[in-house]
Amino acid sequence: MTIDAALRKYYFCSMKLIDSHTHLYVEQFDEDREVVIERAIAAGVEQFFIPAIDSNYYQRMLALQQLWPERIHLMAGLHPTHVKEDYKKELSIVETELDTKRYCAVGEIGIDLYWDQKFLKIQQVAFALQIQWAIDRDLPIVIHCREAFDEVFEILETFDSNQLKGIFHCFTGNLQQAQRVIDNNLLLGIGGVVTFKNGKIDQFLSEIPLECLALETDAPYLAPSPHRGKRNESSYLGFVLERVSEIYKINPTEVAHITSANVQRVFTSISL
Repeated sequence: MTIDAALRKYYFCSMKLIDSHTHLYVEQFDEDREVVIERAIAAGVEQFFIPAIDSNYYQRMLALQQLWPERIHLMAGLHPTHVKEDYKKELSIVETELDTKRYCAVGEIGIDLYWDQKFLKIQQVAFALQIQWAIDRDLPIVIHCREAFDEVFEILETFDSNQLKGIFHCFTGNLQQAQRVIDNNLLLGIGGVVTFKNGKIDQFLSEIPLECLALETDAPYLAPSPHRGKRNESSYLGFVLERVSEIYKINPTEVAHITSANVQRVFTSISL
């Protein structure tokens, strides 16, 4: 197992990291999934929160959890880019999964207008319904938002913020939008974008309390610098940690402790 030299300084400390958003079950890891997970564990990433995409992936997710039952925590939900003509069937499967198995959250759910806008109305329906399912079951939500901040807030703010908890995954908005997320009782999911030169969120992130952040990779997507453009993996969470530490001018160990505690506070039904 090879170890990225830039991360070696994290391996021998007592930090316990949580990757709050990683798709370790997808096809990009089929050749080396176990090695990737063991590498992440060696890098101090002890827990992995796994969002759903659609019904095609539940068996893969469940098989992954069987291999690492103490480390892998699964969500159920319909990803907005997979809200298509068959969305009612897909949503019924989500509801059945929530009612018959133990999931830690409803996610990832939300609105995505980057690829296609023709499904906006049914994305809104699916988003609102899944938020309500989470509230009914006292579960957190994990939100996906791409080029749709106004549309996401329009739905989200129809609910009582006191009933909401969760993570606004891969936050890429501005300071005002960040505050709006926090006002809705959600953490900001901070991943590889914070390491990008044009990522922009590093310009204001220090104005937000560290207690409002969760660290994530979104592996295999959005690899942080210096691996930008390549396959992401959970062991790269250290690069996100390092950049957040620089922005806040706080020791990485303290950042790891606070952000991991934040995630544990959201996923209260999970024993970590």
